[in-house]
Amino acid sequence: MAERYRIERDSLGEMQVPADALYGAQTQRAVLNFPVSGMRPYPAFVWAQTMIKRAAAEVNRDLGLLDPQIANAIIQAAEEVLSGQHADQFVVDPFQAGAGTSHNMNVNEVLANRANQILGYSLDDPKKPVSPNDHVNMAQSTNDTIPTAIRLGCLWRLPELMAVLEGLASALEAKAVEFDDVVKSGRTHLQDAVPVRLGQEFGAYAKAVRNDMERIATAADRLRRLGIGGTATGTGLNAHPEYHARMVAKLSGLTGQELRSSGNLFESMQSMADPADFSASLRTLCITLGRIANDFRLLSSGPATGLDEIRLPAVQPGSSIMPGKVNPVLAEMLNMACYHVQGCDLTVALAAQAGQLELNVMMPIIAHNLFEMMHVLIGAINAFTTKCVVGITANREKAAGWLAKNAILVTALNPVIGYLNGAAVAKEAMATGKTIKEVVVEKGLLTAEQVDELLDVYKMTEGGIQGIAAAG
Repeated sequence: MAERYRIERDSLGEMQVPADALYGAQTQRAVLNFPVSGMRPYPAFVWAQTMIKRAAAEVNRDLGLLDPQIANAIIQAAEEVLSGQHADQFVVDPFQAGAGTSHNMNVNEVLANRANQILGYSLDDPKKPVSPNDHVNMAQSTNDTIPTAIRLGCLWRLPELMAVLEGLASALEAKAVEFDDVVKSGRTHLQDAVPVRLGQEFGAYAKAVRNDMERIATAADRLRRLGIGGTATGTGLNAHPEYHARMVAKLSGLTGQELRSSGNLFESMQSMADPADFSASLRTLCITLGRIANDFRLLSSGPATGLDEIRLPAVQPGSSIMPGKVNPVLAEMLNMACYHVQGCDLTVALAAQAGQLELNVMMPIIAHNLFEMMHVLIGAINAFTTKCVVGITANREKAAGWLAKNAILVTALNPVIGYLNGAAVAKEAMATGKTIKEVVVEKGLLTAEQVDELLDVYKMTEGGIQGIAAAG
């Protein structure tokens, strides 16, 4: 059956729009003009834009600029969208005309038509009173609503991101306590180094994640600077003099966020530095997470021919041809997610520097990539924590076995026998297969009792200078 259409009009003329669609002519033009990826705006973007429209309707009503009946209908329509209704009406591809006019008009048209329905008008009624431009978009421009929506959307998802990071840091801290008594070979340059405790390794991972949480929070704070009310270029043309301050206060109340004025509405449209800075903090997080995932893969490698110092939970078969093979799939997934997010950050950086004069026209792709980064990270970190980290076990026997063969243990004897003697002992031990103790005693450098005292591997992990008292 052929789809039914109605006629909608914009400044370019008439357009056929699906009969039941809440959007109008400009959205339909964008659908036809940009059939690029098949993707749609992230819910965070729709939520943020709708929140701006809802706040603007109330502010403009209270300033006496917008008819209360129309304003209240727009507010009701916006509340429906904010609650998750009409999600299928936001249809514009992220790869679209610059600045985000198509995104902005998609929201304007949906809210206008839904407000008209609330007022008792049909979608095809030529007398429907609510205009997407004159009413829903009153005192606004794409140029100030889109950068504001980018900021609000990121802040909307920030608690989710911080919650999964808190879960990861806490899980790593719990493993640090659980593994505190497991002494093993440290490794630098992927070669044997002085002993560490497995718990110390995991404690360092947890601290690195918490450091990244702090970086993200600091960058997110700058997203609270809003330039709404600058309208087209930052001058505030067509907006009431009180509009900017009232919008910041209204959005703060509606979102529960501590928002503030940017201090310069021109800067707010020229510069995407704050979103780029936030993106960079997510990139830094990915550097940390990727490193941790790689360490997990190394530490669990083998098991027969690798390090095998930790065991990751077996969550699925690892091969379609090799029976019994189990792979570090959650660590691999996290690596892939982090590589993807780092690629998104590059897009944000390039787009942010592409701003020209009074506007950055690359805002749609900045928005899409920021929301994708957060979306992917939230899911990936949660899966990595709950399906991998919490189930890690230590292979204590293998860790102890590797440590016993580690000739670098001689480092603890340096303060007593000297570096050159230590190097000679290490070379002979590795060449002959003898233990450090055997070689040191044979060379007459120390007694067996002195070696036993100095080579307390747990004490080595506590730092300090070994054996000063014994050498006295």
